Amino acid sequence: MDMAMTASLIMFVGVVFLLVIGAPIAISVGIASFAAMNMILPSAGAMTTSAQRMFVGLDSFALLAIPFFILAGNIMNNGGIAIRLINFSKIISGFFPGSLAQTNVVSNMLFGSISGSGVASAAAVGGIMSPIQKKEGYDVRYSTAVNIASAPTGMLIPPSNTLIVYATVAGSVSVSALFLGGYLPGILWGLSVMIVAAIMAKRKVYR
Repeated sequence: MDMAMTASLIMFVGVVFLLVIGAPIAISVGIASFAAMNMILPSAGAMTTSAQRMFVGLDSFALLAIPFFILAGNIMNNGGIAIRLINFSKIISGFFPGSLAQTNVVSNMLFGSISGSGVASAAAVGGIMSPIQKKEGYDVRYSTAVNIASAPTGMLIPPSNTLIVYATVAGSVSVSALFLGGYLPGILWGLSVMIVAAIMAKRKVYR
């Protein structure tokens, strides 16, 4: 078995083993890569090359936006912007069938587009809307499904962490072009969920 094949095998087995024992993905890939590189290069060269590749991987202006978006989402959530967005969404969608479900969808679209994270949107909006919907007699499965279906709109409506990562990995794709292209599908996704939620609300006689 040649050196390259041995290094590839060490990297594959190392990543799988570390993931199985519960190590984080970044740590698993880093340790396995260093071990494989150490098979090909001298120890000093392997350490230098590993450090350089780690720095190059982190030296991305676009990737810096992701933790700042997450931070902004947490600050807004703790500052009470989620409840303000929900109140604003009631004005927009409160007259549709299943008004609370419609408010949930619009709130997820607004919060997701601000924070750039579908998970943050689902947690913030769902945590507020679910008890209110349950109190008004909404089925828990219905309200949960509406929240889950509408939360990922934040992955499309800019700013979006997913689009930033894609542009960074692809290399030749413009982040601004992806942002412009994300508005229409994100809004259509939200409107589609609102239509389905309205039909289900009429069947279940939710006001």
